[in-house]
Amino acid sequence: IDGTSQKRGLFISFEGGEGAGKTTQIDRLLSWLHARNEDAVKTREPGGTPGADQIRQLIVTGEGDRWSAETELLLLLAARRDHVSKVIAPALADGKIVICDRYLDSTLAYQGIARGLGLEKVRMLDDEWGNGGTRPDLTFLLDLPPDEGLRRTRLREGAEDETRFEGLDFSFHETLRKGFIDLAAAEPARIKVIDAARPVDEIAAEIIGLTAQLFAGEG
Repeated sequence: IDGTSQKRGLFISFEGGEGAGKTTQIDRLLSWLHARNEDAVKTREPGGTPGADQIRQLIVTGEGDRWSAETELLLLLAARRDHVSKVIAPALADGKIVICDRYLDSTLAYQGIARGLGLEKVRMLDDEWGNGGTRPDLTFLLDLPPDEGLRRTRLREGAEDETRFEGLDFSFHETLRKGFIDLAAAEPARIKVIDAARPVDEIAAEIIGLTAQLFAGEG
């Protein structure tokens, strides 16, 4: 990492629809970073602090129509503010590498696009109340057809309580996927689209390679 990045640390986020394999790939990247003796930490959204984890349970459980899109957004921003101020920003200030499972791009894709609030409104509110000026340096978008992603989520164990978004109409997930792709097209230098339908090892190798480029100052 160059001198500027070393002072602030490095912020990497992982995005994608349901069942895209983010958790697996985050763990692979984390293992690679630790093998390089990098000070890297893993976190997630919504969540990352005790208070934000409580808000997470409100957001990801229950019926699909439990909350309006506006209420969802306000809950997410409250969780993010706590997460950024208590975990992400301090870690970056210490020069650590932060790897986050979902961040602002998920809010833009889910609430801004798929839930119809609009990107401009979501960006404005997140800038004012959510991210505190903290944005990812690099984002990996694990892209997967929605039918395959939802099939994978049904096969997972231990996540039966977090099914609220998975249970929404298939059209929601199609819109979500297109939303993520559009966001990536608008910021190709930061958001790298990864074909998540390939073997796990192949995906991990691509992600590690792109991260290594960033370390070398080529990203």
